[in-house]
Amino acid sequence: MALSATRDGLVGRLQKALSGKQLDAAVLDDVEHVLFGADIGARTAERLMTAVKHKLGGRELADFGKIEAALRAEAESILASVTVKPLDVSGDRPRVVLVLGVNGSGKTTTIGKLAAQLKGQGHKVLLGAGDTFRAAAADQLEVWAGRADVPIVTGPDGGDPSSVLFDAVKRGVSEGFDVVLCDTAGRLHTKVNLMEELKKVARSIGKACPGAPHEVLLVLDATVGQNAIAQAKQFGEAAPLTGIVLTKLDGTAKGGVVLGIVDELGVPVRLIGVGEQLSDLRPFDPSAFLDALFADERRAA
Repeated sequence: MALSATRDGLVGRLQKALSGKQLDAAVLDDVEHVLFGADIGARTAERLMTAVKHKLGGRELADFGKIEAALRAEAESILASVTVKPLDVSGDRPRVVLVLGVNGSGKTTTIGKLAAQLKGQGHKVLLGAGDTFRAAAADQLEVWAGRADVPIVTGPDGGDPSSVLFDAVKRGVSEGFDVVLCDTAGRLHTKVNLMEELKKVARSIGKACPGAPHEVLLVLDATVGQNAIAQAKQFGEAAPLTGIVLTKLDGTAKGGVVLGIVDELGVPVRLIGVGEQLSDLRPFDPSAFLDALFADERRAA
């Protein structure tokens, strides 16, 4: 998973907050404060605290290990509420993957890494440069297309993204591509404009390939914390998300955002980015993630 327990991780924060204190009902306020500060989100933090209070009696609150175990059990329940499955590139061809995300989230890099990985697995991959609003966005994606050695369909700067992606998917159909990865504009506009633009893009893609898009992935930067949850809510209202790609998750300090996203949106984290190498985009493993999030640095030493 490439996540490591650190003093900034959840267990480390709890140990620091509770060190030297008598573990009783009053200390639950400190636990709650740590959860709020771990980018889990208010709603999910309250859910975890409710579980701790429900599962543990007064005496058991004096046992840090039991508090930790109760938190982990509820975190496991949250992650188990959604089905985590690999990216689906099987079935009818081409499989069209629509990729969303704000500028700076790692969206373009994610598309490039995904293209390279799919190409390496033997798939015929095509990129569609649907971010026509950001200066040099298509150029950046073209660089990744070159690295991955896959073709790309581009349009003029400021052009209609729906038209570009229609052409890309149409080419994917006519030339027998296995996967078409579609980039989209990364700016945050008003909610109404965002919804209308994404609906138009989806309609255009569907006209070029009935049933598409088959996957709608939202790329989020783990380091922005609870802002990632807010972004996910906004995009989730604009498009039917099938999964989250969480980038820059190379430590547990911001790992709590995973729980908040899954709990509040009911959308699984499908892929994680844990570094700059192509191999650092990998499937999300809930068990490995929980092991890292709840690892005790002192026990690991």
